[in-house]
Formats: sequence, structure tokens, C-alpha cells
Amino acid sequence: MVFNSFSFLVFIIVIFLLYYIVLKNNTKAQNLLLFLSSYFFYGYADLRMIPLLFTATVVFYFLGLAITKQSEKKAALLTTLGVILGVGLLLYFKYLNFFIESFSKLFNSIGLNVNSKTFNIIIPLGISFFTFRLISYVIEIRRGKIEPTKDFVAFSTFIAFFPTILSGPIDRPNYFIPQLQTKRVFNYSLVVDGCRQILWGLFQKVVIADNLAWIINGVWGDIPSHSGSTLFIMAILYSFQLYTDFSGYSNIAIGVGKILGFKITKNFNYPYFSKNVAEFWRNWHISLTSWLTDY
Repeated sequence: MVFNSFSFLVFIIVIFLLYYIVLKNNTKAQNLLLFLSSYFFYGYADLRMIPLLFTATVVFYFLGLAITKQSEKKAALLTTLGVILGVGLLLYFKYLNFFIESFSKLFNSIGLNVNSKTFNIIIPLGISFFTFRLISYVIEIRRGKIEPTKDFVAFSTFIAFFPTILSGPIDRPNYFIPQLQTKRVFNYSLVVDGCRQILWGLFQKVVIADNLAWIINGVWGDIPSHSGSTLFIMAILYSFQLYTDFSGYSNIAIGVGKILGFKITKNFNYPYFSKNVAEFWRNWHISLTSWLTDY
């Protein structure tokens, strides 16, 4: 269920009506709706990934509770364990396929027939985004910046929040979890602002990025038939296509968050107007850059 689809429009309208009409003034019920909606959204993309997301959430929920109850040394060990588990998830699911493919080619080159498809691992959608949230949660508890939440539904919603689980931005626990614990009522100006940002994101994605992709892919698919100047222009256009595609998704996610009463981290700040490379990376995928800088 992609953001620029009719099914997502129906999905968000149903949630909006339940959220503000049926469950108004009931924060816990609203959180439960967001929790169930987020798992439905994630499962709609690939139902097989639900057990992994839920298991990781349960493990880190109890890790967070345990860190504050232990001695300094044991708390440090538990935090290290959380980081290792998070990084291990990323390495195992996201990068092992690359090594499997490389080793299978190596074995085949020396006469050992290996079918790499036998060992291929399914890459869970959005694993980077929810893993980064899990890691930051235990680190922030260890640093004393936040207290572990005892509300499992709120914690699970933070990890799996459907507008941001597949493409970010990456929100921090000390910024997002308190919003889940605060009463949320219909705010006309915030909803209008959210709709405006969604429309801008859709324009970036559907009108600019998708049309540029159609042109660029046509050229990349037949490189020998095109001149060097054409390829150079396509390379420049690709940078705009990449930006509007990613920024478009981020704007839609932030807009949906506003409609539901949440302030989500800004992800892009006119990166192509940066004065140097360092400033570019501070303005491109801001939530990831700041995450890597802090942790």
C-alpha cells in the first residue's frame, strides 16, 4: 500500500474518522488504533515480516525496562546487547544476500555449483527505520535522557508508526513517545497544514519524480544509442528525480503525522542549495544524518 494509491486514501480516511470521531478524547484507544493500523499497513506490504517486527519490539521493550533496574555494569551490558542485536538484524537481513551472491559466484567460478537463490534471505521492508528506533531507545535510556515506557502499545506504535516505518523519517523516542502520551484532539490548522504538505509531497513524487524516472529509465535502458551530452543531462536529472522521490515520500509521511496530531522530524532542508558537501549531508535525510552523528 503505497502513499500515492487509492487504497491508502481509503485507509487514512477510515483511520481519521475513527481517530477523531469514535475515539476522540481517549488517548489510549487512539494509540491502540494506531498500533493495529501500523501492523495492518506493514502486513499489507508483506505479512511474513510481522513476526520479526513484533519479536524485535517485545525484546527491546523488556530490554528497556531491565536497563534501569540493573547495576551500572549490567545496564551497560544490556545496552551493548541491544545495539548488537539491532546491528545484527541489519547485517543479517540487509547485507547477507550480497555476500551470499558473491560467494556463490566465487564457488561457481572454481567448479562448485551453488544456487544462490537457495540461500537468499527476504529483506524486511523498513528494517533500517525500525531498527534505528529500537537502538536509539535503549541508548537514550542508558544515557538517562528518557525513562522506559511501561505502555507496550505506545512503545510498539513508536516503532511501527505507519507513516514513517517504510521510508522514514527516523523519529527519536524522547521526541515521539511523549506525543503518544499526550491528549490529541482535532486541530483544524494542523490538519490543513498536513493536507497541504501531503499534496506537495504527492506533486514531488507523482508529477516530478515518476515522470523523470520514465524519461531517465528509457535512456539508461539503451545507453549506446545516446550521446555523452544526453547521458550527462540524464545524470543531472537523476539527482532531481532521486531527491523529489525521497523528499516527496517524507513530506507525505510528515503530513499524515500532522493530520493525526504528531510532529515528525523534518528530513530535507533544500540540500541542493548547500554551500559545501558537509552542509549538503546535514540537509539531506536529516533524521539519518543526525542519528549517525549522535549514536
